[in-house]
Amino acid sequence: MRERFSMVVACDLNRGIGKNNSLPWRIPGDLKFFKDLTTKTDDPNLHNACIMGRKTWESIPEKHRPLADRYNIVLTRKAALDGPVPQGVFVFGSLDDALLKMSEGPIDQVFVIGGAEIYNQAIFHEKMGTLYLTEVRSQFDCDTFFPEYKEMFTLKSTSEIMVENGIEYVFKEYQPFIP
Repeated sequence: MRERFSMVVACDLNRGIGKNNSLPWRIPGDLKFFKDLTTKTDDPNLHNACIMGRKTWESIPEKHRPLADRYNIVLTRKAALDGPVPQGVFVFGSLDDALLKMSEGPIDQVFVIGGAEIYNQAIFHEKMGTLYLTEVRSQFDCDTFFPEYKEMFTLKSTSEIMVENGIEYVFKEYQPFIP
């Protein structure tokens, strides 16, 4: 496993990331970017890991659970998930427990993929690395938000503006700000 983990998020201009435990927009290009980013490895013998909270796990449609070709790490304070845990899915009580286990390998990269509570823990973590942020260039009715991040990161790159389903969006990559 690499020294640092990355975070992947799509948020609107108000940092909104969800409503009623689902995405408030449908952007196939962002879903493709997410899949490509979180599955691509430098070593074909390794897989990446996606760390998510229980609510994020439950928000993934059953036909897409677990996320294919990646280890799925679910963080929960509950003793277990509802129902059987599929192969390739691991359950931990904390982000640090999950990161410790992932450091034992065989893992290439670790991505934190949500939700809000997990993002709030991860963004301040000493091993926080790259932030991959899809900026949805609109405002949506959201009840869940990504934490304030701009003072903690330096913008490294921005894609061209793309439009799907009448929604403009850009991919941004941030690195932690080091004074």
